[in-house]
Amino acid sequence: MNEKFQGMMQTELDRLEKEGLSLRIRTLDSEQGPACTIDGKYVVNLAANNYLGIIGRKDVKEAAKKAIDEFGVGSGAVKTIIGNTRLIVEGEKKLAKFKEVEDVLMYQGGLTANSGTIPALVHDGDLIFSDELNHASIIDGCRLSKAKIVPFKHCGVASLEEKIKEYESEPGTKMIITDGVFSMDGDIAPLPDIVEVAKKHGAVTMVDDAHGEGVLGDHGRGIVNHFHLEGEVDVEVGTMSKAFGVVGGYVAGTHTLVEYLKNKSRTILFSSTITPADAGAILKVIDILTESDDLVHKLWENAAYFKAKMKAYGFDTWRSETPITPIIIGDGQLAKNLSAKLFEKGVFAQSLGFPTVPKGLARIRCMLCSTHTKEQLDFAADMFHESALELGILKS
Repeated sequence: MNEKFQGMMQTELDRLEKEGLSLRIRTLDSEQGPACTIDGKYVVNLAANNYLGIIGRKDVKEAAKKAIDEFGVGSGAVKTIIGNTRLIVEGEKKLAKFKEVEDVLMYQGGLTANSGTIPALVHDGDLIFSDELNHASIIDGCRLSKAKIVPFKHCGVASLEEKIKEYESEPGTKMIITDGVFSMDGDIAPLPDIVEVAKKHGAVTMVDDAHGEGVLGDHGRGIVNHFHLEGEVDVEVGTMSKAFGVVGGYVAGTHTLVEYLKNKSRTILFSSTITPADAGAILKVIDILTESDDLVHKLWENAAYFKAKMKAYGFDTWRSETPITPIIIGDGQLAKNLSAKLFEKGVFAQSLGFPTVPKGLARIRCMLCSTHTKEQLDFAADMFHESALELGILKS
């Protein structure tokens, strides 16, 4: 054992603990829902991305069980070797229709969709214009591509255009990449303006709709539908691990794009695909969203209700425009202390500090879902208020 190496890691762990940045991964002891049992304690759950409450739906679970009975528990190999299950083929077709695109390619997750797609589309000598607050999976995909990465100010269309003009004479592909909904702040990218800049300068557009899927647009079709930009965005990336309640990712676009990625995307070529259970559940979720908009409407109703309660208590919900509700605390250790006290009182809401969010903007990020009851949201808001008073975050 290399003692120096072990010591280096321990020193960093000690630093993280001292600065309130160390992470504790808790244990889920029950089915995840608007309330559940975590580390043996029953709590109101404000930490999950389970926007539509899909994880616990009986019909979705039954679809997953049926898929296991028919196809087994795993894929067995990468799809280029063993092929897709029929469920994945059906899921890609159904999702393409739902997203109103020519074709869809399913990935193992949102991270592998980004890390497999970006390096396949841009390379050394190309340029990527990336929102400075883009998700880590986008950043990793950009780095893997070896293209030059040019960050622009968060949601700053003027900044984006300025950067593109600066590199106007550079050869190669120019790609603009943005999250659709930003996971830490809950704000929405100005996608129509970004598309206009791309058209003006001959750039390719890519949007990661991880937090827009099932949340924005008609029946939760996402940010492109929300802004009526069908056919205007070159590459849409998404995940099934949030509103869809399972594991998986996708890329949506033209048939040419999908065929190209089947041949060029390393996370497609060298990693096994999603399980039959996930594929079966995805098919059912698409049916649910296609048939009714009720879950999406209830999600937004709950988000508006909770935000109003928190603002009335004097909390800062930052620039959120979506059900992602950050409660800005500022100091990382204080945010961590608040999260711990909330858990003691029966509310599970995680603190987030640097480097996940900028220094001085540590927060508790609250994630609302369509299956939260008003009573649960009232209780959570009351416990926030009570805990913040006890810690001196708010004044009585």
